[in-house]
Amino acid sequence: MPPTPRPTTDDGGRELLAWLREMRHHDPVHEDEYGAFHVFRHADVLTVASDPGVYSSQLSRLRPGSQALSEQILSVIDPPMHRTLRRLVSQAFTPRTVADLEPRVTELAGQLLDAVDGDTFDLVADFAYPLPVIVIAELLGVPPADRTLFRSWSDRMLQMQVADPADMQFGDDADEDYQRLVKEPMRAMHAYLHDHVTDRRARPANDLISALVAARVEGERLTDEQIVEFGALLLMAGHVSTSMLLGNTVLCLKDHPRAEAAARADRSLIPALIEEVLRLRPPITVMARVTTKDTVLAGTTIPAGRMVVPSLLSANHDEQVFTDPDHLDLAREGRQIAFGHGIHYCLGAPLARLEGRIALEALFDRFPDFSPTDGAKLRYHRDGLFGVKNLPLTVRRG
Repeated sequence: MPPTPRPTTDDGGRELLAWLREMRHHDPVHEDEYGAFHVFRHADVLTVASDPGVYSSQLSRLRPGSQALSEQILSVIDPPMHRTLRRLVSQAFTPRTVADLEPRVTELAGQLLDAVDGDTFDLVADFAYPLPVIVIAELLGVPPADRTLFRSWSDRMLQMQVADPADMQFGDDADEDYQRLVKEPMRAMHAYLHDHVTDRRARPANDLISALVAARVEGERLTDEQIVEFGALLLMAGHVSTSMLLGNTVLCLKDHPRAEAAARADRSLIPALIEEVLRLRPPITVMARVTTKDTVLAGTTIPAGRMVVPSLLSANHDEQVFTDPDHLDLAREGRQIAFGHGIHYCLGAPLARLEGRIALEALFDRFPDFSPTDGAKLRYHRDGLFGVKNLPLTVRRG
C-alpha cells in the first residue's frame, strides 16, 4: 500500500483542508499503510466517539503483551472505570470552580498586556502561553513561577514527531528520542505533581489538588496516581489548547475582518466567534481509538484490534453539516466538535472557552487594531495539533 499523504498546517492548513475535503468525498474511512483507519465525515466521527464498546480508548489493546498504558489516565480508559474516575474528578473540577476564575483571569490578562512595550510583541510568548499556564498553576495550587518548568516539559514532548499513529501513544522504549522527548519530561512532571499531592493530603489548602484529594463518590476516592495524571493532563492539554486557540483566533480575524468588526462592536458575539475559531482551527485535530471487535463503518470493514483515527478537523469542515465550511460565520448553525464528543468530551472545555473570551476582550480593550506582523515567519505545531508556536503582532494603541 502506498504511503498516505499527510499535508501539514504549515501553510495555515489550506493544503490539509483541501486533502481532507477529497477524503470526505472519495475515501471517508481510509486504511493507511500502517493499518490504521482514518475517519473523515462528521457523522462517522460522532459514531466512533459515541460507542466506547466498539471503539475503545484503551490504546494498550494495540500491543498485547506490551506495558499497558496507565489505567489512571482519564482519557485512555473505558467504562466502567472511566465513569467512576470522571465522577470523582468532576466533583472537584466543577462548572462553579471554572466560573469563579473569571475575575482572576481578567486580572492576569490585564497584567500580561500591561507588560507589553512598544507597538510589537509576540502573542504566544507574551500572552497566549503564560495566561493559561498561570491560571492552571494557581488553580492546582502550584507556584506560578514554576511555569517555566511546565513549558520545558511540554516543549520537549511536542517536539516528538511520529510516522506510525500507534506510536503517538506508545513509542519505542528503546528509542533515544522518545526517552529524551517524552519519557523524561513526563517522569519529571509526575514527580513534581506527586510531591504536591502528598503535601495536600497532609496540609489541605484552597486549591484543586486539595479538592481532588477530598473527592468522594459512593465510598470511592482518587488515588495519588489518578490525581497526578489529571493534573498533568490539565497542565498539558489546558495550556497548549488555550494558547493555540488564542493564536488561531487572531489568524482567523485577519482572514475575516468583518467578523472582527462585528465582535468589537458587540462583545456578546465573542462566544460565537470562539466557537467558530474552534470549528475552523481545532487545536487538537484527531482522536485515537482501537476497535474491540470487527465492525463496519460507512461501508468499510474494520477488523478488531485496529487503530481508528477520527479527524475532528475534517468533521468540523464537513459540507453535509456546515454550509460554506471554510467561512467564519458568527450566526453558524451546527455543532462543532473541537472538544470531542461522548463520554470523553473534554472536561477542560469550559475553562478554555472562559480564557479565550476574556483574552480576546482584553486584546480588544487594549488595542483598537492588531494584526500579524508583515513578513513574520510562523512556526506551526504538527502531529495532530493545529496552531502556531509564535505570532508576532503589530498593534495600535488607543
